[in-house]
Amino acid sequence: MISRIQRYRTQSREEMDVMTTPPVKRVVAGATAAADGSSSDTSSGGAAARNGGHHHRRSSSLGGENPFFEYFGWVYHLGVNTIGHEYCHLRFLFIKGKYMEMYKRDPHENPGIKPIRKGVIGHTLMIEEAGRRKVNHGDIYVIRIYNRLDETKKGQIACATAGEARKWMEAFDHAKQQAEYEISKGVSTRNKLNMEIEIDLEAHRPRVRRYASGLKRLIKIGQGPESLLRQSSNLGGSVGDGYFEGDVGDAVEAHQWKCVRTVNGVRIFEDVSESKSGRGRGVLVKSVGVVDASSDTVFEVILNLDRRRRYEWDMLTGDLEMVDSYDGHYDVVYGTYDPKYLTRWQSKRDFVFSRQWFCGQDGTYTILQIPAIHKKRPPRNGYRRTKISPSTWEVRSLNMPMGSSGAKCLVTQMLEIHSSGWCRWKKSSSSKFDKTIHYALLSQVSSLKEYIGANPALKVESSTMVVLSKHSNASSSSGDYEDIDVQDQFYDAIAAASSSSEDEDSDDDGELDKKDMKVKLKNVSWAITSLALKRTSGPDANKELDSSVAPITIDPSQFHGSMQQERDGIVSNCWSSPSGKGFMIRGKTYLKDNAKIMGGVPLLKLIAVDWFKADKASDRIALHPKCLVQSDAGKKLPFILVFNLQVPAKPNYNLVLYYASGRPVNKDSLLGKFVDGTDAYRDSRFKLIPSIVEGYWMVKRAVGTKACLLGKAVTCRYLRQDNFLEIDVDIGSSSVARSVIGLVLGYVTSLVVDLGILIEAKEEGELPEYILGTVQLNCIRLDSAVALESAFGGSLEPRF
Repeated sequence: MISRIQRYRTQSREEMDVMTTPPVKRVVAGATAAADGSSSDTSSGGAAARNGGHHHRRSSSLGGENPFFEYFGWVYHLGVNTIGHEYCHLRFLFIKGKYMEMYKRDPHENPGIKPIRKGVIGHTLMIEEAGRRKVNHGDIYVIRIYNRLDETKKGQIACATAGEARKWMEAFDHAKQQAEYEISKGVSTRNKLNMEIEIDLEAHRPRVRRYASGLKRLIKIGQGPESLLRQSSNLGGSVGDGYFEGDVGDAVEAHQWKCVRTVNGVRIFEDVSESKSGRGRGVLVKSVGVVDASSDTVFEVILNLDRRRRYEWDMLTGDLEMVDSYDGHYDVVYGTYDPKYLTRWQSKRDFVFSRQWFCGQDGTYTILQIPAIHKKRPPRNGYRRTKISPSTWEVRSLNMPMGSSGAKCLVTQMLEIHSSGWCRWKKSSSSKFDKTIHYALLSQVSSLKEYIGANPALKVESSTMVVLSKHSNASSSSGDYEDIDVQDQFYDAIAAASSSSEDEDSDDDGELDKKDMKVKLKNVSWAITSLALKRTSGPDANKELDSSVAPITIDPSQFHGSMQQERDGIVSNCWSSPSGKGFMIRGKTYLKDNAKIMGGVPLLKLIAVDWFKADKASDRIALHPKCLVQSDAGKKLPFILVFNLQVPAKPNYNLVLYYASGRPVNKDSLLGKFVDGTDAYRDSRFKLIPSIVEGYWMVKRAVGTKACLLGKAVTCRYLRQDNFLEIDVDIGSSSVARSVIGLVLGYVTSLVVDLGILIEAKEEGELPEYILGTVQLNCIRLDSAVALESAFGGSLEPRF
């Protein structure tokens, strides 16, 4: 938390809300067009942009090449200056292709101004959402950026809302993709060397010798921070191709929801599935409604503790105050309520609960609310201390058809109710369920919907995203940087100390005319339109493995890990290898209709599982002489995949999964490209699908069932040698992942967890996807972990 802000004027929350804005985005096609002005914006295009419309430009002669993006807008730059004081400065950030520049003022309004930071965004960049932080009585959302190969190279920027932070994370991700594309296409040696130069982060900013060219031809959208005082800060999400996304994850769940009541357009469901796992004596119910606002807006409203605003929609938990806050994604809240609105016979109540929230890779917000005890808030005189039922909020954007106006999101609130009261209400209309606290909680979705509907400012889609079509052969805009002696690494641009007293952050805004959007962006979470539950996808072994080599028989009895395999008499603290039918993966026609199908038999066979504990996270497990990979039987296997999940705790744990194939990997297959590819390629393809089969329902909601690209969520390290590939997944590298895994460890002895790993298919020739490997972990005991030193007889190599 920033404890001291140097040279920074005190601002109200309203001021902070309007200063940072999401990045204006352009997709640029033709490196020479912006540089020489031959494709400058027409007057009509400029007018469209000034009016908040969408300006689209396409280069007809450069089709088929990789597009690169331009982003610009305001952010907060956080850091520590040369005398050790923390600062929070407003800075104008500009990203063009893989290049980044930072200014004190908007270069569009101040032609000729020099950037105070500039550098290259390399493919080893990691972007992490670091949660909320309070600055001058206002909340900001922090983005942590670091080099996964050298975490001393790091920095932080921040935005006023979670949605703006997510947009900037997308901007950095696109810049990384541009760097990866150039590496794959073979850029010049000079550019490669420039990308690899390491900068001393403690040094002063390098002297800039040249202005960035072409900035004056960028489109101006909106009127800057001042005009935003009269409107809400908004995002504008990506627009799909006309499909709505269903409420479906990537793993088959056991819940069976039945609608039992409708209140003001909000449906209330009960879980009527036969499985009672994770519920205890309670009944799971949820209320679901469609809200005419972006998911970012709804998330901000739910999280906001301002009493005046909550009084307009929250009849039960309107009086809330912050008790404590931790790590940006977790806080403790104290509240009071007067039951007179429900019944006249009850005394006033108070309560304490914790809130934990995170945003998934698909943009879905999840908020967990759990009853808590805190020493700062003992029971209060005149109030009866009560426990609010555990509940969750899920806010998910709906992909709207082309031409639709406004954003929509699906809001789900789920809670557990004692079964006796719920059954009484269902059997007798005189039970007056609508006078209960549970009903008041379920009605919050309806109240939220009406509150946002009555406040048009919350529904305004003031997107500042402009998409222009350009393409670049290899380098994004290397011509713009020819006069720079040495390209600076990006980390210097965001983390070096700043002695300036000027603020630097605000973003132009304008309306995105969705009708004119023609560019289909990569890596968008496309809508799911159907589920082919009867179809399954099995791997084509002849395609992924070398069919010219006779397969060998894998004898599991030759391989032993520290965790036992499930068998007769052993049903807990063990592992098994289920089929892939519990996971939903991309089908053959996914690129056309977004259809997913059930997975089939895994391509690789799970031969052993190790469950270690150690003082520090351990990499390179496969290199140890006593590892099964180095055994005589292991060396005879054509290929072994070692999946090392590093679990942060005290002590640290390592869950090591060993998968093997009976044939060598086909070098030309998708698996072959992954095994022998670059780390950047692996990061962009390796997916994990989690599923809590049995366990507490709150843990299920926290973990979810959506596929996750691990390399984009946490730091992954790869070791390719001999006949194996080891993937070391550092869960502790992400504060969000640490938070979720901390919740899971608290219930791990009662959980049955399924994990599926696969390689994401992005091209038509790579479809359908197939399950690479699976594992089911049954009620794992933490105390059963074997000390790594005793198992291997010595420490492993240090992490590099």
